Amino acid sequence: MWIADNWKDYEVIDCSQGEKLERWADYILIRPDPQVIWDTPKAQPGWNKKHGHYHRSKKGGGEWEFWNLPQQWDIQYKNLTFHLKPFSFKHTGLFPEQAVNWDWFSSKIRQAGRPIKVLNLFAYTGGATLAAAAAGASVTHVDASKGMVTWAKENAIASGLSDAPIRWIVDDCVKFTEREIRRGNYYDAIIMDPPSYGRGPKGEIWKIEDAVFPLINLCAQLLSKKPLFFLVNSYTTGLQPAVLAYMLGTTLRKFHGHTEAREIGLPVSSSGLILPCGASGRWEAAS
Repeated sequence: MWIADNWKDYEVIDCSQGEKLERWADYILIRPDPQVIWDTPKAQPGWNKKHGHYHRSKKGGGEWEFWNLPQQWDIQYKNLTFHLKPFSFKHTGLFPEQAVNWDWFSSKIRQAGRPIKVLNLFAYTGGATLAAAAAGASVTHVDASKGMVTWAKENAIASGLSDAPIRWIVDDCVKFTEREIRRGNYYDAIIMDPPSYGRGPKGEIWKIEDAVFPLINLCAQLLSKKPLFFLVNSYTTGLQPAVLAYMLGTTLRKFHGHTEAREIGLPVSSSGLILPCGASGRWEAAS
């Protein structure tokens, strides 16, 4: 498992009874987590001193309950700053477990010794975009939600990256990829974090089991003659690490490289356990 264990402003304090107790900078949140199927005593004081608690409804969805939680606050990861705010379906605007991937590809970008162009699809609020830009890459950030792209721009400003070479695109990721192929544009690295299910800005339906492999094949056509890496993330139960590795390995076999996929996770400070948080598949060029 790849573990995001370099955080200072974020911490999973405890997990029990379908929920995780988290510290986001100075604030304590309780959020549901489908992986937490065990039932242990909730002895940590944070369970009773929370600032926000997302209550899941048996009918689907849920709602937040707050105690002195600001509408927005900041969290830092190394030299990056992210604005946080609780919004729909338990989210805060950041997936901390992805920091383990940020560190991996940032190192590869810095060590490349040449300009690197990165395409980030389903780019959300820009965690991977900002990490790549801070490492020296030029980045094309694509997301179907105008609100998410605006949020990502605000994170870039907060991180001192307002003048970084980032191209902000509000578009359906598949259609954008198809247009980039027709335009003859190429990228040295591709990152994608596709949702299990979603809709594009014009109602396009995305279902990961049907659409992710065709998109990986499309994206392979965008890779330059000397690609550096290709990263695919998944939070979908059916897409195990071996499936991600197989998709990348078969699609990118014409390039000289190595494919590996693992679960990603976060350390739980009270128990020393690792909380699984999805999976990532990584292809990297042979050194």
